[in-house]
Amino acid sequence: MTRCDAIIVGGGPAGSTCARTLERAGWNVVLLDRATFPRDKVCAGWLTPGVFPLLDLDPAEYRAAGLTLQEISSFRTGVLAASADRRGSPLIETRYPNVVSYAIRRCEFDDFLLRRAGVRVLEGTPMTALRRAGDRWIVNESLVAPVVVGAGGHFCPVARHLQGSPDTAQPVVAKEAEFRVSNRGDDPDPPELLFCRDFEGYGWCVRKGDYLNVGIGRRESRDFGEHVKKFIALLEARGTLRPGTPVRWRGHAYFASGVGPRPLVGAGVLIAGDSAGLAYPESGEGIQPAIASGRLAAETLVSARGHYSAADLHPYADALGRRHPPARRPAAPIRSASAVIGRALLGSPLFTRHVLLDRWFLRA
Repeated sequence: MTRCDAIIVGGGPAGSTCARTLERAGWNVVLLDRATFPRDKVCAGWLTPGVFPLLDLDPAEYRAAGLTLQEISSFRTGVLAASADRRGSPLIETRYPNVVSYAIRRCEFDDFLLRRAGVRVLEGTPMTALRRAGDRWIVNESLVAPVVVGAGGHFCPVARHLQGSPDTAQPVVAKEAEFRVSNRGDDPDPPELLFCRDFEGYGWCVRKGDYLNVGIGRRESRDFGEHVKKFIALLEARGTLRPGTPVRWRGHAYFASGVGPRPLVGAGVLIAGDSAGLAYPESGEGIQPAIASGRLAAETLVSARGHYSAADLHPYADALGRRHPPARRPAAPIRSASAVIGRALLGSPLFTRHVLLDRWFLRA
């Protein structure tokens, strides 16, 4: 058996940030992930302004490593068409005087953060067994530690073990594709956010160096396939995608309603990132809350000074609850009325800039 101070399951931004914070505090950490890095992750790859400070990382350092870092200082927003043969509303372009966000490739970003953590990483190693033995956790009958952190995303096995029952909440569902483009140019098109007419989701086009990421996410899975078809038809009509181009579309699911139905802490265990359902409800962004929760999880463990009961770790759950209060889904009539108002407001440059972008997407 390998003994350590903490076992982290999941090598995404939450897991790697937690690992690095613990390692810098002198902890012996083992991180395992079922994937082999670098690996792709379904995500638009848009970093909001707070990400780099949370990582104690200068964007210039990241770029100097030869990794994709697309600066963002403008956006285009609009409403998707009601049918596949129409283009939807005219797009409003919102420009900022400086860089307000960045676009990255998750295959590069996650690998960079994982290597930077400086801990022992077991790649290609899924968690197949988890059991409690006294005041210790045993993972895969080979790793022993007083603490386990679940950071394995929506399907995290640690979160499911802690919950002990199937999920009942409805996750956001998404589908995206990322592919190389030939017309890079010195001034690539700004990111586009194209909202569904019922305001239950949106599509996006995000440029990142030589690559373009396109996708669509919805708050429910009903008729999701039809929405994907309409979105692809729009991309083809605009020339973003050529009909018949072999593009690999991949699916994903996650909670975006504040702290979800899963317990966040137990005796010697915490969950972070998408495992905890922390994506922002307005935008679906999960990277910044994942990094923040991974860092907070590590700081909570260090502050606990060897006392890891559920009560000792509950300050972590309290803090996440304050940062990500549960968002209740309005009744259907209210959602319908809100969609009508939303479609009208998206024609307003002031609303688009100060509410949609500044408040909901940039978290300014």
